[in-house]
Amino acid sequence: MKSIAVFCGSSVGASNMYIENAKGFGKELAKRDITLVYGGASVGVMGAVADAVLDEGGQVIGIMPSFLEQREISHKRLSELIVVDSMHERKAKMAELADGFVALPGGPGTLEEFFEIFTWAQLGLHQKPCGLLNINHYFDPLVELFNHMTKEQFLHEKYRSMALIDIEPSRLLEKFDSFEPPTIKTYINEKQI
Repeated sequence: MKSIAVFCGSSVGASNMYIENAKGFGKELAKRDITLVYGGASVGVMGAVADAVLDEGGQVIGIMPSFLEQREISHKRLSELIVVDSMHERKAKMAELADGFVALPGGPGTLEEFFEIFTWAQLGLHQKPCGLLNINHYFDPLVELFNHMTKEQFLHEKYRSMALIDIEPSRLLEKFDSFEPPTIKTYINEKQI
């Protein structure tokens, strides 16, 4: 694993735990020589994880749409800042550069980014691990929803197991290292291959 895309909030959250644990995750990435690929902001959980990677001598690639970069929220110390035209282009570039994807606490944008990339994995568009760093049990309701989807047969168990979840950064990254994607049925001209 050479690079991980992180989806997370541009706010700090209600608890100091969000920022402190984001920093811990950033330090773990730098320790393992994993490049951080993220949205490029200097604020909130996003800024905290990037600062931690940079402070530990790691590499950080930020990808930011020009309309946000013009608002001067881009991080000024990044190893590389890629300015793109749209949010869609941002997500595509992050997906291209990353070997895996982790969501840290954030709002609707964070969940939208995570669910899109998770859905792409279900469809067999990539075979990269997708995980949730469950800081302060933030994602417990989402984990419960995954379980409910599985119970109600809207999410197959083999796809449910693709969501790697842990509260500890090092354990989550170990799960990434041992991740084996499930076999995805592919259809061409209505024939399964």
